[in-house]
Amino acid sequence: MQVYTYSEARQKLALVLKNAEDTGKVLIRRKDGKCFALVPEKNMSSPLDVPSINAKITTQEIVDFVRQGRER
Repeated sequence: MQVYTYSEARQKLALVLKNAEDTGKVLIRRKDGKCFALVPEKNMSSPLDVPSINAKITTQEIVDFVRQGRER
């Protein structure tokens, strides 16, 4: 885990964010000795959030397929 001073973090913000993303956490230490953790936020997207496709199929055809599958 990388530790940066406040001044370093300000000057190298892009690097600090990249290191936080790569390692999961970086620390930023102020002059008074207090440390703060910078942790990347987790992706909050749903696994069911998938892109749609342009299919040439009607709603009734989909219903028919589902019914056929249930009959088996």
